[in-house]
Amino acid sequence: MTTLVLDGGLATQLESLGADLRDELWSARLLLEEPELIRRAHACYFAAGADVATTASYQATLPGFERRGLGAGEAERLLRLSVKLAAQARDEHGRGLVAASVGPYGAYLANGAEYTGDYDLDEDGLYAWHRPRWEILAAAGADLLACETIPSYPEARALARLLAGTPEVKAWVAFSCRDGERLSDGTPIAQAAAVFGGNPQVVAVGANCTAPRHIPGLIGCLSGGLPVVVYPNSGETWDAGLRRWTGLADPVEFGQAAKEWQQAGASLIGGCCRTTPEYVRQIRAHLS
Repeated sequence: MTTLVLDGGLATQLESLGADLRDELWSARLLLEEPELIRRAHACYFAAGADVATTASYQATLPGFERRGLGAGEAERLLRLSVKLAAQARDEHGRGLVAASVGPYGAYLANGAEYTGDYDLDEDGLYAWHRPRWEILAAAGADLLACETIPSYPEARALARLLAGTPEVKAWVAFSCRDGERLSDGTPIAQAAAVFGGNPQVVAVGANCTAPRHIPGLIGCLSGGLPVVVYPNSGETWDAGLRRWTGLADPVEFGQAAKEWQQAGASLIGGCCRTTPEYVRQIRAHLS
């Protein structure tokens, strides 16, 4: 099976290009203020060897934009713009795919809940909350949706229901995980992945924004089902109290690990928080 190389941390690359993302909208703020910087970041990842650009819509939500004072029409325009910017970078590169990021409810809360699954909404509430953005991104022209950093079983079930309502849409689903077996809310990843088993709309299931050391175990839990997608963070740890990253990581070691993940069964491989175009180069080099 062909292995697709995903991009790395979009926010990380935006910061390296000079963006200040100290805002609850995170990278989504640049859709409003500096969209050209987002296109440049996507272009950097394609130049480094990525096959897929993941859009700047992770933290871009209708309620989040409305809380900033934007009307519903402008919020929808910005969501569509996130796909357009990635497509422009792809077209300049001459090849590749665009995955429209569908971040979790926890990203909107901006309190770290995407790493705990500690939500104040049940499955029905999550379905209703996700639905307006889902429908906009599903019609925005991306090749597929990237449902990512999903920490909870009820949210997985809500996303499965949204997929059923848009049968023309393809997606991958990547969970945030606490260890090598379980989602952040404690649900076994095999149980959560089974929600999407046999669904022809789902191109892969796996994990992202999770420590690299957990990836081999998670791949093992998913073997024999859908194709596996993995794009862990760099190995550094987010300190929510101090609002900064701690720890060290090495792109070459990450690339070496990517080869091991490929051999274990992953067929979509990239990086998440704190990974850069150099990480993508190393993934590409080791997978080649």
